[in-house]
Amino acid sequence: MHQIIFNEISAREISAIPTLQQLELVNSFRVEDDMLHEGSDSNAPFGIVERQGRKIYRFRSGDYRIYFTMENGAVIVQRVLHTNSLKDFLFRSGMGNGTEDQRLGASRSFWRLIDEGEQAPRK
Repeated sequence: MHQIIFNEISAREISAIPTLQQLELVNSFRVEDDMLHEGSDSNAPFGIVERQGRKIYRFRSGDYRIYFTMENGAVIVQRVLHTNSLKDFLFRSGMGNGTEDQRLGASRSFWRLIDEGEQAPRK
């Protein structure tokens, strides 16, 4: 099991989720090294979003997605997003083909969201 660190943005995003859903989401978020290599099937709990050699992991639980990176054995949560916000984001971006992870990987706007999370102070 890895230490989980939220930045200010992801902490604010998870705090906006109703308390019971927060607890369920955090309870289900367990990261084991072998889980991170399962691929990017949009139905799998873990996926990988890649672009130009950059990689971010996706954890899917119910209506929420946690996007995180690994750093020195710790899980750094960059963003916590609701699936409806992602569907809206993809629709507005005009991205229709491929899995959710593939479409996000191709989106400059998605990577700006991730960059914002990576630059935010950690809690």
